[in-house]
Amino acid sequence: MTIEEKLTHFYDTSVEEARRQAEKEVQEHKESLDAAMEEHKKMALENAASSRKAEIANARREINKALSAEQLNIRRDWTARQSRLKEKLFSEVREQILKFMESSCYEEYLCSKIEEAVCFAEHDEIQIYLSREDEPRLKSLTIKTGFPLRLSGDSFIGGIKAVIPEKNILIDNSFEEGYDAAYRNFKFNGGPAHE
Repeated sequence: MTIEEKLTHFYDTSVEEARRQAEKEVQEHKESLDAAMEEHKKMALENAASSRKAEIANARREINKALSAEQLNIRRDWTARQSRLKEKLFSEVREQILKFMESSCYEEYLCSKIEEAVCFAEHDEIQIYLSREDEPRLKSLTIKTGFPLRLSGDSFIGGIKAVIPEKNILIDNSFEEGYDAAYRNFKFNGGPAHE
């Protein structure tokens, strides 16, 4: 082989080796880029999923917050409406009490309550009081029951109050006490459990 042939052969071999080396490096670089791209895709999908979960959780919190606020408004409205209805109801009850006090049955009621109090006291001293509203009935009730009655300094709508001093007993059959107790204990019950 001549020098020229040797040079050509060396050149061809070197170029071929350089091309193979370059192709190998290009292939390794391509595989490295593909692996990096796959890793990037995986991270991007994980980040998107994590971000989606966070947005869903945030949306749920916002919905729950809005729902709680609306429930609170509904509860306030419901309570205010119940309060108005309760006031209206007890206003009507008071009117009915006053109507009853104007009827003839009221004196019969007072007589029966006076007799019950006297029976309860048995032989003990008892003081029976009428409300200031019942002042016009004081004499007639004293005559009907045969028991000395007193006029209270306080107004208690109607009914009677009796005191047995020896036993420290107060018998409160006043309409005001019954009215106030009913007002305090009144609850709106409703719904399927109360039907």
